[in-house]
Amino acid sequence: MAGLTTGGPNVDVSLLYEINGAARHAPAWIDRVVSLAGEYGILLALVLLVLWCWRGARRQEEPAAESFAALVWAPLAAVLALLVNVPLREFVGRPRPFMQHEGLQVLDPGFGSGLGRTEFSFVSGHTTLAMALGVGLFVANRRLGVLGIGLAFAEGFSRVYMGIHYPTDVIGGLALGTAVVLLLAPLAMAALTPLVRAVARSRRFGRLVRAKGRGLPRPVGLPQAQTPPAGQRPHESDLAA
Repeated sequence: MAGLTTGGPNVDVSLLYEINGAARHAPAWIDRVVSLAGEYGILLALVLLVLWCWRGARRQEEPAAESFAALVWAPLAAVLALLVNVPLREFVGRPRPFMQHEGLQVLDPGFGSGLGRTEFSFVSGHTTLAMALGVGLFVANRRLGVLGIGLAFAEGFSRVYMGIHYPTDVIGGLALGTAVVLLLAPLAMAALTPLVRAVARSRRFGRLVRAKGRGLPRPVGLPQAQTPPAGQRPHESDLAA
């Protein structure tokens, strides 16, 4: 299939030159920071956020199995989104922007030096991975999830700033990561939640889900047993209800 529009006066190319043009005028240290963040740093920060959320869920008085299932689903969905992106890139067949347009500041030396890193551009794999982790984290924890989604947008911006993706590559990555997580979440949660409960009840692996002295994840929607007041028998409590 012919690639997406890569030449002529269009918004995609104009935004590419405007964002990447900032790299030409910025100090060299800023370019290095953005390059490192866009290649490794932001993705590492998202992984650490998932682990931090996992740690917080373990320390809750009554851990929720659904939260752990969502945290397991986040990296699984990210890997699945990357797998979906492989045939999508081949189908669209869009070359990298620096292969079609002159004057771009390519901050990743692996792309600009002819070392073979010239695979197709649409969609951005880094952005897809970041957004899938961010949205998956949002399913488990709204507050940390908003931060994760913000990091995913920063990842997309950095890829354009580095001159290795068009803005529409980033938009496609944001959409693909979100779609894979949310569309498959019901099936994933239905399969992973019982698995998490089984792990929690295991003597060997239970510490992965609950901290020492914490209770097991309880099923959602089941009322907790109430202890009757002192001096009142259980059947009296039932009659009073």
